[in-house]
Amino acid sequence: MKALQLTRASANVPPELSMADLPIPQLTPGHALVRIHYASIQPSDRLNTQGLFPHTTFPRVPGRDYSGTVVDIVGDSMESQSWIGKMVYGTSGSSLGFDIDGTNAEYCLVPETALVEKPASLSSIQAATVGVPFTTAMICLQRAQVKADDVVLVLGANGAVGSAVTQMARAMGCRRVLTAARHGDPKPDVVLGSVVSIETTLPALTDGKGVDVVIDTVGDLALMASAIAQLAVKGRYAWITAPRGEASKELTFNVFQAYRKEISLLGCNSVARTLEDTAGYLRSMNGWIEQGLLEAPNDAVFVTVKLDDAIDDGYGKSAPKVVIDML
Repeated sequence: MKALQLTRASANVPPELSMADLPIPQLTPGHALVRIHYASIQPSDRLNTQGLFPHTTFPRVPGRDYSGTVVDIVGDSMESQSWIGKMVYGTSGSSLGFDIDGTNAEYCLVPETALVEKPASLSSIQAATVGVPFTTAMICLQRAQVKADDVVLVLGANGAVGSAVTQMARAMGCRRVLTAARHGDPKPDVVLGSVVSIETTLPALTDGKGVDVVIDTVGDLALMASAIAQLAVKGRYAWITAPRGEASKELTFNVFQAYRKEISLLGCNSVARTLEDTAGYLRSMNGWIEQGLLEAPNDAVFVTVKLDDAIDDGYGKSAPKVVIDML
């Protein structure tokens, strides 16, 4: 089969990404062989090819999110055999693309316990793009223990994760979901031109009480400090990213105010979950997807490239929405 493969000569040099002809993975008990139809290139996939995930082992086929069809499975039960021919989708957690071969290949082995049937309302391209953002959004909401009576603020609401958080919080019936972004349609509740917009806008939007939950998908420290100060009593702040490179990663906030208000700070990392964990998140969201409460961007938003071109036209470019077409 054709596949992309990461190799690394030593820890002192960055990995190299190349095309490879590899054997089709051999079936093992408890696993299914999935014919990959589409695999999106997520930001974390690009970071992985740069050697920024220390637990990645080499050589390794990268790729986290996918859609495809189960073509074979090792399992004698009727339940196991019923998977053959079904269209499935999924994402990696800590495994696919990191310590076991991922989805940037024509075929991939997936544990039976991590198989999730693709909702009919999602196209194959959409299904290949939602794994990381949808599961990350769910992790944030669960870690923040979001409840129906909460006022939730989503920083970066127009991004892939932020949009998913916004839709899920509304599907959960949260009392109010406020959006914050630099631009977009519909217009966000808070326009993020500077931290001043948080400090001046939120008190008016919340009658001075603050927000119960902030989900931060931006990773700007000044913005983070400003938003933490706007938390209500027993407020929870969950974030998924931080500055990269040489930029400071140190945050200063008012610890007196924080303990008086009993706020919680919650880092959220989708790569810390197992394949089975991420499959469980997707299964729990399938109902929302089928009801139209949770939507993915339409196919036209994505740039599709063939596997032969994926290194130059996928990983080699900054376009944020690239999907590898394996068909």
